[in-house]
Amino acid sequence: MLISTARTRLLCLQLGETTEGAQVGDTSGVSCLLHGGALDRGMTGCSDEEEQSDEGAETNNKRQRKKRSKGEKHVSFPPDELIVSGFAEHRDNDREGNSCVTLAEVISAYELSCSRHQVEPKECILQQLQQGVCVGGGVKCLDLKGERLDQRSCEALEAVLKSLHFDFINLQAAQLEENGAASLLDMILYYESTTHLDISDSSSMGTSCWRALAHLIKQSVRLSRLDVCSLPLVDYPAQSLSKALLTSRLSVLHLHNAQLSGVPLYTLISALKSNKALKELHLTNNQLNSYQDALQLGDLLRYNNTLQTLQLSNNAVADAGLEELCDGLRWQVAGLKVLLLRNNQITADGMAHLAKALPVLKVLQVLDLGENLLGNEGIQVIREPLMQNICLLQLGLQQTGITCEGAVALAEFLAEGRHIQQLDLRQNEVKVGGLMALCLALRINRSLTGLDLDHRASQEQDEFLTQTQMRLQSEIVQSCITNARLSEVNTETSPEEAEVNTETSPEEAEEPEDVRTTA
Repeated sequence: MLISTARTRLLCLQLGETTEGAQVGDTSGVSCLLHGGALDRGMTGCSDEEEQSDEGAETNNKRQRKKRSKGEKHVSFPPDELIVSGFAEHRDNDREGNSCVTLAEVISAYELSCSRHQVEPKECILQQLQQGVCVGGGVKCLDLKGERLDQRSCEALEAVLKSLHFDFINLQAAQLEENGAASLLDMILYYESTTHLDISDSSSMGTSCWRALAHLIKQSVRLSRLDVCSLPLVDYPAQSLSKALLTSRLSVLHLHNAQLSGVPLYTLISALKSNKALKELHLTNNQLNSYQDALQLGDLLRYNNTLQTLQLSNNAVADAGLEELCDGLRWQVAGLKVLLLRNNQITADGMAHLAKALPVLKVLQVLDLGENLLGNEGIQVIREPLMQNICLLQLGLQQTGITCEGAVALAEFLAEGRHIQQLDLRQNEVKVGGLMALCLALRINRSLTGLDLDHRASQEQDEFLTQTQMRLQSEIVQSCITNARLSEVNTETSPEEAEVNTETSPEEAEEPEDVRTTA
């Protein structure tokens, strides 16, 4: 019977069975584990109590005492070849020995492993290894998306996983048997095979898989990003994942479309309140509501000052939920920098809660309110609070029902703003009047390096207005380019040299990549 090195070693670690002086690659200890550590009864003899109670067996007692005096012990096992075959070296030795391994050697080892496991090598794996580039034992990606892998195919992959480290292993929608999936996760943990793992949309995630995944999350020192999307995180999956997050080293976690609303979110947040490693949490499309879900998220922001990005787009946080989030944001002193609330049924009424929080925020740098019906009224509500804010660098207002009136309010903010760098106004009805206000504001503003407008702004019926609109868009582009260049100069030169460079005309500047505004 073939047993993967990784699963055998992990079994040893979990059971806590170790043997002093055992050599690496010694299979007798593994045989002991697999047979439950059963020893021959002659190893220890009878207990003292049995010796005292069985005075009639004097001959047998003398024989046992004679064995003890000599210190002899006997262990009986079946032949090793009947228990374990293909036992590999310790993973630390693998790392040192395979640091300069070639992909050709890995391909040969994989084909041999497939032969031993009596499966055909996967063509997609062979192609990736043949076309890949190995740098110091590392390869960019192992893409198994949608591949069908039975348990033996998964076991055969150990030859690849023990030899190479991958930046990304993609198991999205892979058709795996449950035992094979659990074995694969154990190998990824044992060999620390990747920094980014995606197991989204996998139909094989049974109890044993979730247990193996939880162990991977808790124990891995190399895994930094995990994607578990389009899988229902209810009951045991939510509990096992949350418990693992208490001590994990993950820095990025994607849980899109995972049915987290209600008890699962409460379980998750309870663990994340004390988590000190996670930097990004992505929870889009989870039907999170404005009541208990938003309350839990607000609590997360109150107690966790490590999380830097919170992605909540495409939920139903609404105005009441935004109030809870704003209350939590006020407690942030060194944590959340990015809050994404696109398409959350937020209206102008919710801007009143944001207006109260904006002046006191200390760390939030990116706020996306796109695809919410804020309208001109909502922009008017947050205009002055935006002027008072000192940390916000990027503001997303795409498709928020803004017209020229709202654009004028934003222009007033830009004229006073000293920190804002990016503003997204795409898919709004901003015509000549709004563009003119924005253009005038940018003659004063020196911080804005990107103003995103539609490639084709709302067309004016009059030809003169159309030409004026094109001219204003062009001037806005040049102003952003000039600001971007000045920003780069100020970071590279002294203040005195920066003043000299301010005389450069906009026409001499080149458009940087981060400015997407076009005429």
